Amino acid sequence: MKKKILYALIGVLVVIQFLQSSKNIAEGISENDITKVYQMPENVVHTLQKKCYDCHSHNTEYPWYYNIQPLGWWMNFHIKEGKEELNFSDFKNYDAKRANHKLEEIAEVANEGSMPIKSYQWMHGDSKLTPGEVEAITSWVKSLGITLEKN
Repeated sequence: MKKKILYALIGVLVVIQFLQSSKNIAEGISENDITKVYQMPENVVHTLQKKCYDCHSHNTEYPWYYNIQPLGWWMNFHIKEGKEELNFSDFKNYDAKRANHKLEEIAEVANEGSMPIKSYQWMHGDSKLTPGEVEAITSWVKSLGITLEKN
């Protein structure tokens, strides 16, 4: 009986490898991208693209293990969830109130260290924001006239 369960489990794992999700990859930078809306220092652009865009834009760079299911499904869920919360590729479509709130949140999560999420950091060791990157993001947001609440 245990062998049948093991074979069934292996069979299911093999079959689900053929059920791949579509990838979150667009052609280049969107015309609605945050970089088209605001002037920002090159170091902030680089930081956002390197450490945030995988889950918060239309351009995810996929690691090799994305093709292993159910890991790929789990990653797609996080990407979809991340884009629903904040999508740098669609930032131009946000109304002023929402855009300002998202900018506040960007600085807030950078200062708190709550982004990127821990599971992302496990596989992307260099994804955690450095103190210099946090300061650059916070300074840029403040330069836009966004008032940040003190924690």
